Amino acid sequence: MKDYLVKATAYNNQVRAYAAITTETVGEAERRHQTWPTASAALGRSMTAGVILGSMLKGEEKISIKINGGGPIGTILVDANTKGEVRGYVTNPQTHFDLNNQGKLDVKRAVGTDGMLTVSKDIGLQQPFVGYVPLVSGELGEDFTSYIVNSEQVPSSVGVGVLVNPDQTIQAAGGFIIQLMPGTDDETIQLIEERLKDIMPISSMVEQGMMPEQILEQVLGAGNVKFLETIPVQFQCQCSEERITNAIISLGGVEIQDMIQTDGQADANCHFCNENYHFSKQDLELLLEAAV
Repeated sequence: MKDYLVKATAYNNQVRAYAAITTETVGEAERRHQTWPTASAALGRSMTAGVILGSMLKGEEKISIKINGGGPIGTILVDANTKGEVRGYVTNPQTHFDLNNQGKLDVKRAVGTDGMLTVSKDIGLQQPFVGYVPLVSGELGEDFTSYIVNSEQVPSSVGVGVLVNPDQTIQAAGGFIIQLMPGTDDETIQLIEERLKDIMPISSMVEQGMMPEQILEQVLGAGNVKFLETIPVQFQCQCSEERITNAIISLGGVEIQDMIQTDGQADANCHFCNENYHFSKQDLELLLEAAV
């Protein structure tokens, strides 16, 4: 099943709802960064929340997420846009612990709780809009809920989950965000709260083969949801050989000449996708000509 995201409303437009399957997308991140299971869960949850938050933007707007809770995983960075494209990485991808008391991957221990979740939105202005909240749990679903409620002032619920196979590949990943619009009646709020208490974990829904539409029906009740739009989701990095080439040229002739004389070559690595770019001595000499 290809990854995708669905947008919807519910209860006569009192509720905005989003759900996404991200198994292949998180799997691509695991493959590129060789993340160990706990790191895969933390990165996958963050990327899933990121791609849903990105889908709430418009046009060419973009979102960047930074999570640093002081834990051994280090910093988590995620970029996403309105097209369902997302990329991300963690400082220490080979982070893993025994299962926690609930028998789940111990994301809280990896991420930590002594730090911040920061969301930066590039909406085409000179400066991005930046919101941040202290981490409240380190499990990330609750932390993204706290961000939306406190920074954007929208009552919300975020569910994100990742299941990892014994061989460290990704078995299932996905998530949802439910938002209450101003004026939502008390009966609707109570109904949603009761359903959220009873639903199975989001990763289990995905593992059982539920589509995003079915996930929202599980959360909000079949017959209450009106589906609006679907968006394909994929791991997509913005790096390219052309961008790296232009970056080297921008260093100037003196710096490029030093590369040629010192190493006789140059290598560049993209943190987000772990792609390596190699430039031979001949390549650098051509770039030197372009620079001068």
